Amino acid sequence: MQSPTQVSAATVVILATGGTIAGTAASPDDHVGYTAAQLGVRQLLAAVPALAGQAIEAEQIAQVDSKDMSFDLWRRLAQRVEQHLARPAVAGVVITHGTDTMEETAYLLQRVLAPAKPVVLTGAMRPASAREADGPQNLADAVRVAREPGAQGTCVVFAGTVFGALDVRKTHRQRVDGFGAGDGGPIGRLDGATLHRVRDWPGGTALGPALLDRPWPRVEIVASHAGATGALVEALVAQGVDGIVAAGTGNGTLHHALEAALRTAQAAGVAVRRSSRVPDGLLLPTGHDELPASGASTPAQARIELMLELMGRRR
Repeated sequence: MQSPTQVSAATVVILATGGTIAGTAASPDDHVGYTAAQLGVRQLLAAVPALAGQAIEAEQIAQVDSKDMSFDLWRRLAQRVEQHLARPAVAGVVITHGTDTMEETAYLLQRVLAPAKPVVLTGAMRPASAREADGPQNLADAVRVAREPGAQGTCVVFAGTVFGALDVRKTHRQRVDGFGAGDGGPIGRLDGATLHRVRDWPGGTALGPALLDRPWPRVEIVASHAGATGALVEALVAQGVDGIVAAGTGNGTLHHALEAALRTAQAAGVAVRRSSRVPDGLLLPTGHDELPASGASTPAQARIELMLELMGRRR
């Protein structure tokens, strides 16, 4: 492992946050009953011989199961990514992360940083103790993409595929290729050391990490379903919620009782956005929509977008 004084212009910084990639189980055949976030980043690197001797710096940011991701950790992660990317010696940053909220962290980092260098999230669907653990190859691939000439923006690298941060979503509960990118498709795929890119890298305007120092609004997700009521919305409004994302059915449709409660909440000053439980497809206007739609975003991504929008209004 090279020290910061030995790095070249191709240095990749790995920021570890825990997750399944760092998880262990009592049996190598146990892919489900493991405990996440048990191994440190140097142990993860030791399992990838191909990275030995490369210009890599490693930093343990956190050790969490990503289902427990917090606003404070998001803020700290964004700050460290920005600090490392500002160093001329750094080619890119890799973040090891649990898969449960990976799409949320990737979306947040892209919207806040819109980095001119690559920020690559990766993880694993199987723990490090598994007989055929997928984490080591994912980590090697992520470092490879972080050094790709001309790469920029935030992406997720998983099972040899590169997904843009604004499109990525977890699509399967167990398979090692458990991520997709909706209708837009992946940025590209790795064939050994070669990246075959078919889409542009993520772009956009950075909101700036200083935004994350402002108070975080409370935005909740409420799902529509058969027999839905407005009770949850009414309770959230009574508690002073700042925003609500409605995960609708189909083209963002909502049970009439839930929709009525959301309209009342919107009239009372609560920010409301309409998304869909269906993972793929754009929400198309019907001509009589009363609640703003969230485009092709998943409910979790729409929630982050709404939080950032509300934070932008705060001083």
